[in-house]
Amino acid sequence: MKRFLQKNREKILQLAYKHGASDVRVFDNPNPDHQNQIGFLVNLDQGRTLLDQGGLLMDLQELLNCEVYVFTEKGLKDDYRKRILKQAVVL
Repeated sequence: MKRFLQKNREKILQLAYKHGASDVRVFDNPNPDHQNQIGFLVNLDQGRTLLDQGGLLMDLQELLNCEVYVFTEKGLKDDYRKRILKQAVVL
């Protein structure tokens, strides 16, 4: 997975910039039934909305041809927050 993401790193960051997202981090889904899913954790620029977040999600799914999740730190629920923040690495 790391090689796959590194190969597409610049395109991913360009898409993030287009949708007002920064501090792009990635984490794997720990569920073995969902190995073809990638989680992204981003910060959205001030004034950006869920529409921007959704647009980024759709563009990333098209680019990577797999199921993608895009979260913001503010949007993480407490039960997932600690695990995701610990696992997420800068792209």
